[in-house]
Amino acid sequence: MERDAVIVAGFGFRGAVEVASLVDALSKARQGHAVQALATAADKAQTPAFRAFSEGLGLPVVCIDKLALAVQVTQTQSEASAVARNTGSVAEASALAAAGKGARLIAPRVISDDRMATCALAEGEGP
Repeated sequence: MERDAVIVAGFGFRGAVEVASLVDALSKARQGHAVQALATAADKAQTPAFRAFSEGLGLPVVCIDKLALAVQVTQTQSEASAVARNTGSVAEASALAAAGKGARLIAPRVISDDRMATCALAEGEGP
């Protein structure tokens, strides 16, 4: 039996991010896609704004470890992400890692208007 594809929204964000920034980034990246899960770096998943955001959406959060972030091939390249996280884009790497087998980027990284959050979408077979 073939599984339906899973769409994951991956996020990167600054420590002082607010829920509005995450909402803005998701709305820019979503492009009409129905998102089934959220993902971010494991150490950022418990950030108060991200927790409030994910709880408000009622979506599961996939926590991505450092190694899983680093092995993803990202479409965009942020110097800050490369230095801090060893990846070109935390949002893209998180989305790809969480989307699982056959993951492909369907919306590259977008940046919230206040530049506090990024979001990317990936589609795959799921974890």
